[in-house]
Amino acid sequence: MKNKVRELRETRGWSQARLAEELAVSRQTVIAIEKGKYDPSLPLAFVIARTFGLAIEEIFAE
Repeated sequence: MKNKVRELRETRGWSQARLAEELAVSRQTVIAIEKGKYDPSLPLAFVIARTFGLAIEEIFAE
């Protein structure tokens, strides 16, 4: 699954550690999501969307 997490994070000037803290996950989880190696659960996808103020569909695509 493709996503815009890295782009959105970098636009805000956040480190992977900062985003991990915002999402209450590990930095390794953020890295895996950004690389497309891990698809977040639906609840985590909602948290990511809320953190960036976007709809899930604006961040994640098949």
